Amino acid sequence: MKLGARILKTGIAITLALMLAEMLHFPSPAFAGIAAIFAIQPSIYRSYLTVIEQVQANIIGAVVAVLFGISFGTNPFIIGLTAVITIAICLKLKIENTIAIALVTVIAILETTGDDFVQFATIRFLTILLGVLSAFFVNLIFMPPKYETKLYHKITEISHEIMKWIRINIRNKSEFAPLKEEIDKIKDQLIKLDHLFLLYKEERTYSKAKVLPKSRKLVLYRQMIITTNRAFYTLRQIHCLENELRQIPRKLHEMLISELDFLLILHEQALLKITKKIKNNHAEDLLPYDKFNRKEFIQAFLKFEKEAEDSDSFYQILSLVSAIVDYHDQLEHLDTLINSFQHFHKKENKIHVEDEE
Repeated sequence: MKLGARILKTGIAITLALMLAEMLHFPSPAFAGIAAIFAIQPSIYRSYLTVIEQVQANIIGAVVAVLFGISFGTNPFIIGLTAVITIAICLKLKIENTIAIALVTVIAILETTGDDFVQFATIRFLTILLGVLSAFFVNLIFMPPKYETKLYHKITEISHEIMKWIRINIRNKSEFAPLKEEIDKIKDQLIKLDHLFLLYKEERTYSKAKVLPKSRKLVLYRQMIITTNRAFYTLRQIHCLENELRQIPRKLHEMLISELDFLLILHEQALLKITKKIKNNHAEDLLPYDKFNRKEFIQAFLKFEKEAEDSDSFYQILSLVSAIVDYHDQLEHLDTLINSFQHFHKKENKIHVEDEE
């Protein structure tokens, strides 16, 4: 079983929160550990935002709990009513993500009665605040996320998986049902990829000199994801039109395979060029021919439409032709961005990608 960085950081944050609470002789240090769980986030920036919101929620929960505790006591009915009002305030302030920590504060404060109620409430408030700050400290110091590395490897992994299935399916070597399952899995992976890109985009740069390079990288990675999505759409079209493709002339099918193979090699080459694993001036040597024959490719299918007995097949395949042309256009744009990225500001524009463990 592989333990991710967030799992380990959660364990460290809980341990730190409990240790600090015991050192400060806070009663019920478990509340510090519970607060630390809610405060762990996947990125430093999100952790910063979470700390601000959870401190606000902690204050709201503490204030409401103290007011109701002093005014009405601490019976279960009052605790439930206090929880409802606390939730309503959090929703009104649009910090609904912190409702859980606010309710923990309410219950922690209203679980006891006595003359020293305010003092007890203050200690419980500080205990929970300690847990939140402990989680932020752990997120800031321990195992900072390397989203650029994760993003590149995820794009590469998904792209290669798509390209593999395009090569297999266009040659009629795959079964329909198993490939449908793989396509559904890839679709889920693409959703996770967008989330990973968002996390990378949210990472803040603390030096003005790194702002523009980060912006250029965002443009480049965004285009890599768009290109991968176009490849995926092409795969889906090939899969959906499997029966129709078997009915087209052999020569036309061979052209389809040839042009797709060219685009797949172009895509593979782009993924290698971005980390300078191949040289730009020798990249074209890997291609089977100079360029994608867009005009010849489209004209061949128009000729098929005139000669085909069933014109419905042509109009169905037309969506695949459009997908392939769009895939090529996005690949060309990606290649242009890579060349521009690596040609200008060479010292600033470096892709920091490490090998996956």
